Amino acid sequence: MSLNASEPRVGGLALRPLSARSVVLSLLLGAHPPELPVRDLVRAVEPFGVGASTLRAALSRMVAAGDLRRADAVYRLSDRLLERQHRQDDAVRPRTRAWDGDWETVVITATGRGPAERAELRARLTALRLAELREGVWLRPANLDRPLPRELERVAELCAARPARDPRELAARLWPLTDWAATARALLAEVGGGAEAEGSPGGASGARRDPAARLTVFAAVVRHLLADPVLPAGLLPADWPGAALRGVYGAYQRELTRVVAGRA
Repeated sequence: MSLNASEPRVGGLALRPLSARSVVLSLLLGAHPPELPVRDLVRAVEPFGVGASTLRAALSRMVAAGDLRRADAVYRLSDRLLERQHRQDDAVRPRTRAWDGDWETVVITATGRGPAERAELRARLTALRLAELREGVWLRPANLDRPLPRELERVAELCAARPARDPRELAARLWPLTDWAATARALLAEVGGGAEAEGSPGGASGARRDPAARLTVFAAVVRHLLADPVLPAGLLPADWPGAALRGVYGAYQRELTRVVAGRA
């Protein structure tokens, strides 16, 4: 669905109305393992305003589109969406290590790539939480507990470096930290959370109590968490709301798990 001026927004972030497909994906992306029998899906989507006939039509389309696999009336995320689940899990619980001042650096060396291939590479580097300093040069502090994919070596040189400029100034240039924090605080206010509410019940005491409306807001929360650069604390502005936003989303994810298991 395309964004437009009529869509409600929080902190400049559009709250996209959720289709039946979006509801199913939200539930499966939060499930471990990411699979559910159709009878459990029928029960789980009902609180979000999705009827059984609408669900079954959406499931058929999702299997045809390669979003889901079906075996013996059990629906499971496809390999492509399993990668999305891994990214979402990392957004909620990023794996970090102590930062020694080094920066991961990726210098693109391949030439002759078409627009689609260049766009795919940019999206992949962005998903790795790298930022582009100038054309073909991507970097970030080496504080994430993960290696860069070896297959990047086919198109780039990978190395560690220590930029000469002040790292806080460089981080502020590479990422829109002020804007990200402002949107995060607006989302926290929308779900009834705050810096003091980390680990609270995922906005259950907030203004949005309707299940479909809350799912819509929390879908915006997880999209925003995917854009969190997860920088070392010393490079972040004061009162950075990343941990608080991850806390309320994690609590909501546990709530959805109870819904899927039929315990809510």
